[in-house]
Amino acid sequence: MTRRSTAPEFIEALARGLDVIRAFQSGDRELTLAELAGRVDLARPTVRRILLTLEELGYVRAGARGYSLTARVLDLGLAYVQSVGLWDVVAPHLERLSRQTGESCSIAELDGSDVVYVARVAVPKVVGLAVRIGTRFPAYATSLGKVMLAALGAKELDRVLRIPSRSEVRPLWQPTRAELAADLAAVRTQGWALTDEQLAKGIRSVGAPIRRPDGTVVAAVNVNTHVLETPVEHLVGHHLPRLLQARDAIEADLARLEALPLRQRNHASSARTLAAAGRPDGLARPSRRR
Repeated sequence: MTRRSTAPEFIEALARGLDVIRAFQSGDRELTLAELAGRVDLARPTVRRILLTLEELGYVRAGARGYSLTARVLDLGLAYVQSVGLWDVVAPHLERLSRQTGESCSIAELDGSDVVYVARVAVPKVVGLAVRIGTRFPAYATSLGKVMLAALGAKELDRVLRIPSRSEVRPLWQPTRAELAADLAAVRTQGWALTDEQLAKGIRSVGAPIRRPDGTVVAAVNVNTHVLETPVEHLVGHHLPRLLQARDAIEADLARLEALPLRQRNHASSARTLAAAGRPDGLARPSRRR
């Protein structure tokens, strides 16, 4: 729990809200109200009010069993990435993919109608948009977002697209609903997505979904290029096969991690972090350069 203070300026309600966020630990997908109340040592009505507030702000979502964190927690820092151990799992695969393609590679999750970047290996390029951990773009105009939107059912897709974007970027591509539906249908059929200056001038990318063992799409991975350097034919013919191989390897590692008991999972994550910390290539943590 957050350290308490007797100072008159100390805001107890804020501290309790942070306690609830911090109560989610590695391996926790969803926690019940009772579990959260027990972890933070607060009464259930108090925790319920905190959860309702966090849900209203977009930091947690209610599920069938309880509550889970959303990617919006990234707005507070890297707490979300660390809580699920995502970087530990994807780091070697993103680094290898970046070496194979010579391009920046990223992983993002869907948050409302936006994608939010949660892991990245960057190669310096002169492009119009800067990307860092926590950056968000309208999902429909990105290869990352397209593959996640294509995995949604019709009703859920309509609900998501009605949510106002929190990105400050207005994509060049402004499709009608019919045009977007046709595009997502093609993505659904082929299993990957291509964008060609739909988000912004000069940006061309290819993306693929990342699935849990039960088939649920939980994230997406992409390779980002500049149109003046990489023709569509090379992006699809050379980069895409390597992207799909990296995606398959990430899914396999996530499946193995899920199969481990929680104690072993935490130990494996810590071991990977310590190993990465001693690497000479400077890629132990996501780069913030575009």
